[in-house]
Amino acid sequence: MGINVEVALTAANIVGESAVWDDHRQRLLWVDIVGRAIHALAPATGEYQSWPTPDMPTSIGLRQDGGAIVGLATTIALWDYGDVFRTVATVEPGTTGNRLNEGVVGPDGAFWVGTMQNNIAADGTPLAMNGEKGRLYRYTRDGRVLLLTNDRFGITNTLVWPGDGTVLTADTLQNTIYSYEIAGSMLRNRVPVFAGFERGLPDGSCLDDEGFIWNCRVARGGCIVRLDPKGRVDRVVDLPVSQPTSCTFGGHDLSTLFVTSARFSMTDEEVRGNPLEGALLAINMGKRGRRTNRFG
Repeated sequence: MGINVEVALTAANIVGESAVWDDHRQRLLWVDIVGRAIHALAPATGEYQSWPTPDMPTSIGLRQDGGAIVGLATTIALWDYGDVFRTVATVEPGTTGNRLNEGVVGPDGAFWVGTMQNNIAADGTPLAMNGEKGRLYRYTRDGRVLLLTNDRFGITNTLVWPGDGTVLTADTLQNTIYSYEIAGSMLRNRVPVFAGFERGLPDGSCLDDEGFIWNCRVARGGCIVRLDPKGRVDRVVDLPVSQPTSCTFGGHDLSTLFVTSARFSMTDEEVRGNPLEGALLAINMGKRGRRTNRFG
């Protein structure tokens, strides 16, 4: 089909995540959760930057005023591309053993974030999980953290808004992408949209301008799946990495699909066998994406 998968950066991320395109600065931002860093790449010039973070950065979004909003292990912070991360909220302050995971700015200007049982030890090695302990929240422009649903999740992933009054979100451990109706400040009527796909598990997703869903298949899935709004598979794109984690359309015309990946939980032998694990990929899909929402 003429699909060309290129390596944009041999980043060697341990858990590359949360790819977001900044159309104002024409650069891609993403995090490495275990590497405790935020990265930026301007594809047109090749300019690359990285910043250390005070805690595990789990997600990143853009702000209307030009800065960024960052999900850390248990807190949300405002960041202006320097050394200072200004904490503005603590998520689940009375809960121990959880951390933030997916975080995306919604079309309402709020920062939607999910939690999960922490699966990363202090030394960056995997921790065992034993239950569905994650929840979904919105951090609003007026500083409130609001619970969206009483449903529990194993690992919260994927947050995309098709524009029909719903939001799509995934539970990675359940191998399912769900649709929720947005009813005021709450979500209701959870319906499975895409479940049981045999390659890997669902991680991050994005939408193209035709309303199709692009879903990264982590856990050795080694591919991205394009789904129609009803959850029917349109195409499967094989990747040179086994754990793709997040994706977004970028470039000057939003026609390049950028994909982060991870080498978390892989053995040294596995990484030696494929040193591209953890790389940032760029794919010309012949499709265009949507502009990134901004907080505020």
